[in-house]
Amino acid sequence: MSSSTVLGYPRIGPNRELKRALESYWDGRTTRRDLEEEGARLRAATWSRLAGLGLGELPSNTFSFYDQVLDTAVLLGAVPERYLAAEDPYFAMARGTDGLAPLRMTKWFDTNYHYIVPEIGPETVFKLDATKPLSEVREARALGHETRPVVVGPLTFLSLSGALERLEDVLGPYEELLAALAREGVAWVQFDEPALVTDLTPAQLDAVRAAYARLGAAPARPKIVVASSFGDLGPALPALAATPVEGIGLDLVRGSVPELALDGRTVFAGVVSGRDVWRTDPGRALAKLRGVRAGRIVVSTSCSLQHVPYDVAAEDGLEPALAARLAFAEQKVAEVVELARLLADGAAVPFDEAPVAAASVTREVRPARSPYPVRAAAQAGHLKLPPLPTTTIGSFPQTGELRAARAGVVAGALPEDDYEKLVEREIEHAIQVQEDLGLDVLVHGEPERNDMVQYFAEHLDGFAVTKNGWVQSYGSRCTRPPIIHGDVRRPAPITVRWATYAQSLTDRPVKGMLTGPVTIVAWSFDRDDLPQRDVVFQVADAIAEEVRDLEAAGLSVIQVDEPALRELLPLRAAEQPAYLEWAVAAYRRATSVVADRTQIHTHLCYSDADQILAAIDGLDADVTTIESARSGRRILDAVSGYARGLGPGVYDIHSPRVPSADEVEERLAATLKVLPGDRVWVNPDCGLKTRTYAQVEASLGNVVEAARRVRATL
Repeated sequence: MSSSTVLGYPRIGPNRELKRALESYWDGRTTRRDLEEEGARLRAATWSRLAGLGLGELPSNTFSFYDQVLDTAVLLGAVPERYLAAEDPYFAMARGTDGLAPLRMTKWFDTNYHYIVPEIGPETVFKLDATKPLSEVREARALGHETRPVVVGPLTFLSLSGALERLEDVLGPYEELLAALAREGVAWVQFDEPALVTDLTPAQLDAVRAAYARLGAAPARPKIVVASSFGDLGPALPALAATPVEGIGLDLVRGSVPELALDGRTVFAGVVSGRDVWRTDPGRALAKLRGVRAGRIVVSTSCSLQHVPYDVAAEDGLEPALAARLAFAEQKVAEVVELARLLADGAAVPFDEAPVAAASVTREVRPARSPYPVRAAAQAGHLKLPPLPTTTIGSFPQTGELRAARAGVVAGALPEDDYEKLVEREIEHAIQVQEDLGLDVLVHGEPERNDMVQYFAEHLDGFAVTKNGWVQSYGSRCTRPPIIHGDVRRPAPITVRWATYAQSLTDRPVKGMLTGPVTIVAWSFDRDDLPQRDVVFQVADAIAEEVRDLEAAGLSVIQVDEPALRELLPLRAAEQPAYLEWAVAAYRRATSVVADRTQIHTHLCYSDADQILAAIDGLDADVTTIESARSGRRILDAVSGYARGLGPGVYDIHSPRVPSADEVEERLAATLKVLPGDRVWVNPDCGLKTRTYAQVEASLGNVVEAARRVRATL
């Protein structure tokens, strides 16, 4: 017997309705009640659509106003006391307030989704507040749908919080949740445990067995499915199989069909990928499904579909041949339903014998750059920067006028010449603001760019971009990942015009701004017919051409960002060295084409970069700017003795709060305790695209003032 389900579904709305509702509430234009009503409407639409597509078992509690991990912290009462007096504690934790910094934010496993890191200490008292999952069960039931609540599991929640030692303490609220769901008549509950596909110690495997033995022994509870994602469960599978849980979710896209027989269990078999946009080969998927030995099979996705756009049918600009190969969330639900039908019918479906493409990558070896001390001396003589040079990461606020003009060009309502004149005015404004504030190394503000990856995809062969393929990155922030479907080449210069125009407006150095090859591929939907390494090297060759042209045009500082370097790191330690070797090689391939006096910068953010510091050093960038303010001292504790220029961020740009000069000065003082002053740069955590000019000017003014104060003491 088989059924069908998905482990989760997009929640931002097909037209980003949640984004607009959130930002309206944050700006004070609507009330919390208005926001709640929009959330209820989006949830109802999702359940109705999933049921209409024929999905057998519907999930609930997958909707969030910001992040599912933050929701779980609220569920368990893990709200730090300092937020309780805020007008809205939930969003105070996520975004901060004028008087409160937000909680740390980082990447969800190896995805581009950001989660809020819970703050769990010895003093944290866990206390269940099951309002949200229970209310969603009732909402769905009132609409005629029975649902399976989805909750981040205890091991993943505590692992992501760095507090696995609190496992015994947190299991009590989870038991209470099971009892509350049982009283509500819920048949199944899903505990998401992607942490189980990482390397686990014997003690951690013992914790898996102990946790689910205890939860499985709860006297009154729904059936439990422990859902893994992003890889193979490995030794965690027999650990789970030794517990009383009734269901186990397997990622059979990245993982393999287990040899272990799971007779008497329900297996949620994830044969449809929740991470890419390619159609599923039904023959191969059915072969995997028939290889699973279980009491019951529920055909499912490999992970939540929150990582893919809503509907291919919303795209009218894609080449028909490409569109026919694609499956977004709606199409993937249909695939799951159809596979369940084929499995139940015992149908025979042949494999798709699509050929694997041959790699098209330039193989010549490029000479390495001179050693860093040689380059540093050449750059110091050429750039003549002061100690503690101040800069920003790249983007400046994208105004409503600019976004409307860009949409007008796309719609054919605004002539390209008029748009380009507006871009020039925005660059002039950004340069003037930076000069007035006294920044040392300037940026042009990137007004011509809709997104740091999509913009390059629109100018490179081998990419397709969507009109409505939005995916949530964090909170209200959404991106449209491009689709890589062919060999990547650069037909013409991309950024040179705007960078050289900005440099013509000032005597101070202006950074040429590029996105790195790993990040362009990581934040796109990759090809399914070519190894990722080969695709990254194709992009590296294209970026190298742009680097050469920027230098030839007179740019003396070029920044090539790689915020996704940590993100693509394989979850299993045994696979990590090979990845880091080729990822670092690709970056150096893209940036090793300049003279010693040209300064190469890179940037990383919100991705636990302290874990790959050796690889960051291997990038051989002259200056690395890196998120630090939001994550506390994590990066500072790791970089003592770092041998190149480093700019640990001095304020968090994802919060609307403006840091004081005193606050920035304290952060600089902490940095100077671990790094020599001649290598320290002063910069925000990330780009300023999502902020207003009022916030930016106030914040950067305080940054410059703090740098001036500290500089005077050196």
